Parts: sequence; structure tokens; C-alpha cells
Amino acid sequence: MNVAIIGGGAWGTTLAQVLADNGNDILIRDINLDFVEKINKYHVHPQFDVSIPSRINATSNLQEAIDFAKYIVLCVPTKAMRSVLTQIADLANESKVFINVSKGIEPETTDLVSDIITETIDKQKLEAYVVLSGPSHAEELIMRKFTSLVSASTNEYYAKFVQNLFANGYLRVYTSSDVRGVEAGGAIKNAIAVVSGIVEGLGLGENARAALICRGMREIVKIINSLGGSLETAYGLSGLGDLIVTASSYNSRNFRAGLKIGQGQTADEAINTSSQTVEGVRTIMAAHQIGLKYNLDLPIINTSFLLITGKITLKESQNLLLSRKLKEE
Repeated sequence: MNVAIIGGGAWGTTLAQVLADNGNDILIRDINLDFVEKINKYHVHPQFDVSIPSRINATSNLQEAIDFAKYIVLCVPTKAMRSVLTQIADLANESKVFINVSKGIEPETTDLVSDIITETIDKQKLEAYVVLSGPSHAEELIMRKFTSLVSASTNEYYAKFVQNLFANGYLRVYTSSDVRGVEAGGAIKNAIAVVSGIVEGLGLGENARAALICRGMREIVKIINSLGGSLETAYGLSGLGDLIVTASSYNSRNFRAGLKIGQGQTADEAINTSSQTVEGVRTIMAAHQIGLKYNLDLPIINTSFLLITGKITLKESQNLLLSRKLKEE
């Protein structure tokens, strides 16, 4: 089977290897010409020093990728998602199945990727939408270490189709119908991961980081619920599971960005010095807007928003959280 992947960075090319291991032919589209050359000429992962199967090829031509396959894996930063989908809508000549593996929320609109899909892709060109998410570091999956994800769609057939498309001996995939819950959990955990990194950068210790992650999970639940997701999803792989792996590991780009902020860099500096996309800072901004929209009590999100926008200092952010009125858990 042919599968096109839009975005050939760390995660996109890693998933390409999974699909190639499962007997599929993959065409990655990426605007980075060095990435394209590394994949086509040397058959190596563009960001990791790992050989990849010869069934994986790359192009910088979006039309070529769209024409290559019915199944389109979306692996671009959410800040580029609307633009890329608008281009795909213009270029596609038939209906497509879109499989989103990006984790983020559009701050300007608080739209999830499923919302952006609905707004940009005509119904006659949208056969199905599936989100594939869960606790996963590309650095481990590229080495074929065991990983588990969730395939979520309101279309049960395609949720199971994507489950079987990606599942193999080292990747186990579950299904869900809770698209919004899976998307929200995968996005908001990045925000909490940034704050967890800040705690680490400040040298506040593991006790503080554990408390932050635990209380951050409460805020994730509130946001998932406000966006129409379920409590079961919040405490599943794409919620709690993803939070655990992202907020506690140096493999996490969002954790590392927060670490730099905690050590004194601005949010822009932390993002610009990262070799991989950092969704968490934008997600803090989006989560703050969601909190205002639904009148949610989100002290961690709101304090981190003030910090990354330069309205308070690191010391003031600590004092703001710790001076809150004592209450029941």
C-alpha cells in the first residue's frame, strides 16, 4: 500500500519506518531539501544516525505526495497545519484519508486539528479523519523499542484500519472514538511538559516536579472535558500516558525547552535553539485562551502564560503559584 507522509522530521520519518516495516511504500514530503537528500540518496533518518528502509522515499513536491497515495499522514507543526491543508485541498483530485500525528492546538482560534480539517477540506475530498497519538519518543521508536498508541476516529472502520496499518511486533495500537479527547490530551500535555522542564531548570527538585505533573493532570482533565472529550481518554494513553513520558524525560523536546526557560532563556530563545518543533509553548497560549473561553481554573497554565509572554519573572511565577489560597485537594 502507498502512504504519503507530510513532514519528514523526527516523528514523520520514524513513522515511515514503521509503515515500511509493515510492507508499505512511503513517500515523505518535506520542504527541507537536506532532509529529502538524506532520505533519497543515503537512506538515513534526517535527524537520527539510523539507516531506514529503501521503501521510504522523499520529495519536496506536495503535488507528487498527494498524487502518490490515498492515505495522507499529517506530521507538520500545527502552526503550519492550516496552510498545508489549504494547499492539499486545492491539489487533491480525489477523496483522502487523513491521519494526523501532530500534537497541538491553534492558539488564535483554539481549534484542534480535526476542526481545521473540517474548515479546510471539502467533504467530497475527506473520506475519513483519524488521529494517531500516545506516549512516544521518536528516539525510541526508531530503534524499534516497544511503544503503544491510540487510533481515534468517529469512523470505526478507519480507526481499526489505521490500527492495523501501524501495529506490529513493537508497536501496539488501540482504538477510540473520542477524537477530541485524544487530540486535546496529546496537545495539552506538551504545555505541562514545558512547565515541568521549567521546574527542573530552576532546580526545585523531584518533589516539586511530581506535584506539578499531578496538578497539571487536573488541568488537562478540565480542558479535555471542556472540549468534549471523556475522562477515560484523559487517563488513557493519549492523556496521562503521554504526560508521563513527555513531562519526565530529556528525550522530550518540550521538557528540554522548559529546562532552558527555567535556566534563564526566553521562550523564543528556547524554541529557536531547538532542532525539533516545540509545540508546548504555543499550546500554553492556546490552553490559556480555552480557560478564558470556558471559565476554567487553570493556575499552572495561566501562570506559565504570564511567564512565557514576559509579564512576570521566574521568581514571580513561583510566588504566584505558592501563594494561592490553601484548599482541599
